[in-house]
Amino acid sequence: MPSPQTTNTFAYGDEPDELITGEAVALELRSASFVLRAAGSIIDFLVYGAALIGLLIGAFSFATAAGLDQAIGTALTVAATVICLVVIPTAVETLSHGKSLGKLAIGARIVRNDGGAIGFRHAFIRALLGVMEIFMTAGGLAAVVALLNTRAQRLGDLVAGTYSQYERVTKFANPVVQLPGQLTEWARTADVAKMPDALARRISHFLVAAPGYTPLTRQQHALSLANEAAAYVSPLPHVEPEVLLSAVSAVRRERENAALASEKARLDVLEPALTSVPRGFPRNRA
Repeated sequence: MPSPQTTNTFAYGDEPDELITGEAVALELRSASFVLRAAGSIIDFLVYGAALIGLLIGAFSFATAAGLDQAIGTALTVAATVICLVVIPTAVETLSHGKSLGKLAIGARIVRNDGGAIGFRHAFIRALLGVMEIFMTAGGLAAVVALLNTRAQRLGDLVAGTYSQYERVTKFANPVVQLPGQLTEWARTADVAKMPDALARRISHFLVAAPGYTPLTRQQHALSLANEAAAYVSPLPHVEPEVLLSAVSAVRRERENAALASEKARLDVLEPALTSVPRGFPRNRA
């Protein structure tokens, strides 16, 4: 059996983030891109801005009709600003667990860095800092900060420990990778060791998404993954990197299916002994 070797991890551009839960289960989470976040923020900016303008007009009309002095008018203006820019965004994101009109439009949700739903504290921090980085700077500060990190997090996200998770993932059928015909004989005697789960998933993702890549990108990804997988394969066939990945994936699937079938057959043989009642043992009577 080939001995696994430590190799550099290759992560291509659209590979989702990986989160390891307390039960050692890997979850794949995809953060919203900068462009999508900007589009969602513009929608929210227009909605909350329109609400603020409407509330200010109503407050001024009420102050004028009631003959209130300037101090009360100023207080109403401050109150309307706080309600539209802090209270309403906080309430919306808290009650919807990270949603807003803009995020619904782009298919995203604000979540904690560990993937969990946000609470009042996270929504309040984001809304409070959003007044400065979005409304006071017309989104300039938020854009600069988002461009400096891989998850497109604005300042409010960094302080609150949140990010925008993209949820609108395209659904497609997962094709079954077949064993290349030229490697049929090789597969009968090939030794394919157990790979790290992350590497096996990346190979599967690549084989599914490969037709959508440009030829150069497809070749580079296949070569990098084949170099990592080579440490777990013996002997190495002299084929193209993508052909090797297809063969390795097919061999692992067939052998795992055979192992599961063998285990099921052994359990079927033992089932009578496991479920039968010993002679003379009293049976339960209804």
